[in-house]
Amino acid sequence: QVHLVESGGGSVQPGGSLTLSCAASVTIGNMNVIINTMDWYRQAPGKERELVATITSGGRRDYADPVKDRFTISRDNAKNTVYLKMNSLLPDDTAVYYCYCNAGTLQRPGIYNTWGQGTQVTVSS
Repeated sequence: QVHLVESGGGSVQPGGSLTLSCAASVTIGNMNVIINTMDWYRQAPGKERELVATITSGGRRDYADPVKDRFTISRDNAKNTVYLKMNSLLPDDTAVYYCYCNAGTLQRPGIYNTWGQGTQVTVSS
């Protein structure tokens, strides 16, 4: 019912920047979908998927400590899109980045938990 499409990954040198985008589309006919939290996760080979940033529908943000001073999460509610601006990238930031959203309808709040397809971010010299 909710589909997420990510873009913006790539390869950069340490200290570089990337901005990821994740757009949500809906296949529920005439029903309005309410998107609640939108998050960014990442997963490196051999490691568990970890939350890196989250933003509520009201714009409240939270970050994992390793990225708190370098990444910025934002959202455009009119476009149902979440962004992750990543500055001062480090090799340890290398991972597949996934967006996530929780959404629902007035009738069924919060029933949709949806992952993006993932986009690779590689930071190396």
